Amino acid sequence: MTSPNMRHDLLYGNIRLFAGTSTPELAREISDYLGLPLCGRDIIEFTNENLFIKLHSSVRGQDCYIIQTTSIPVHRNLMELLIMTQTLRLDSAGRITVVVPYMCYGRSDRKDQPRVPITARLVADMIQVAGADRYITMDLHAGQIQGFFSIPGDVLSGYHIIKPFLMDMLPNMNRPVMLTADLGFAKRGRRYAQALNIPLAFIEKRRLDNEEHSEALSIIGQVSGRDVILIDDEIDTGGSICEAVNLAKDYGAGEIYVVFIHPVLSANAIERLVDLPVKQFITTNSIPISPDKAALFGDRLTILSIGPLLGEVIKRANEGTSVGAMFNE
Repeated sequence: MTSPNMRHDLLYGNIRLFAGTSTPELAREISDYLGLPLCGRDIIEFTNENLFIKLHSSVRGQDCYIIQTTSIPVHRNLMELLIMTQTLRLDSAGRITVVVPYMCYGRSDRKDQPRVPITARLVADMIQVAGADRYITMDLHAGQIQGFFSIPGDVLSGYHIIKPFLMDMLPNMNRPVMLTADLGFAKRGRRYAQALNIPLAFIEKRRLDNEEHSEALSIIGQVSGRDVILIDDEIDTGGSICEAVNLAKDYGAGEIYVVFIHPVLSANAIERLVDLPVKQFITTNSIPISPDKAALFGDRLTILSIGPLLGEVIKRANEGTSVGAMFNE
């Protein structure tokens, strides 16, 4: 009989990595970091757009991780994640963790007007019903989305990847100031500003309707004669960032550096961004940017990899060791 005090190094069996089709390069980076192969699977889309997934080998009793971001095409990628989760559950996986660097529907996080849904809650419910035991994601658009899950998870921050990069840039900048794209990002923006030991400013804006457009109204803080680090959690259509950059220039800003975690870049966002008076765009590979689109930025685009971060979190989750200890938290 096993002693109740006996320590087990592996709580849920060996790590088994599965990649969806949304972010293959990131999945390979995680695989390389861990020194483990991506497990074989077939993902077939029939002519009626129904998806079919089959595993190449058994995962019974194993610790499984599905790497799948839920960016465009959102519904295809989301369904692929849900079906793969259920496939692993039906094959008796010991534990299933969905690794979703970008969580879709993050803006639909509350009922702020009559007769509207809270779709972020629905997405959380579907992930759990499909059979997930845990989740790993990054920089949710709204912190309260964590409360929509009744399963444990790790919500990571791009801060730990972007901060060292910005620290290296500071000596070449003129009296830099951190500028948040809206008041909703102010708390996270303050964390960056404090770590870099630079002042913080805010853009006040208002959303005009149920569409994606909002209007930048004013800047709270001093940006005149200073280089600006303009930061937000994501860029979707680019409308808000375009207005923020132009507003900062109107207020006398010097060089502008745009930092964002999730490059959603829908519609004609890239065409709008490349025309802006921005010295450097800095983002992560939470969502892949195709080489032809990245080329439109020339040498003004820097993509920082989250692969090693996610790989280390997966390793610690499997071992049952602290993730917060990575960041002295």
